[in-house]
Amino acid sequence: MTYSQPDPAEETTADVHSDDVPTGETLGGSAPDPANPASKDPEDWVTGDEPITAAQKSYLDTLAREAGEELPAEMTKAEASEHIERLQQKTGRGA
Repeated sequence: MTYSQPDPAEETTADVHSDDVPTGETLGGSAPDPANPASKDPEDWVTGDEPITAAQKSYLDTLAREAGEELPAEMTKAEASEHIERLQQKTGRGA
């Protein structure tokens, strides 16, 4: 069975979703946008005291190995975020 990509010229308005509309928002800029709730200080997160997510744990494992560090597997989302930021700087992944 062969699959082909849809032709963008054949796209109808039914194929366009409201979240497909460009907003001008960017991710990964040189400085956090203080108006963006995702750029809040982890200390201020409402869910910061919840357990680390699987995605954070996986990424932290990778960063810690690259940095030659060992971290406890049990931590909060906020603690994980702080370690991620620190290790990104140390490994050069946060550039």
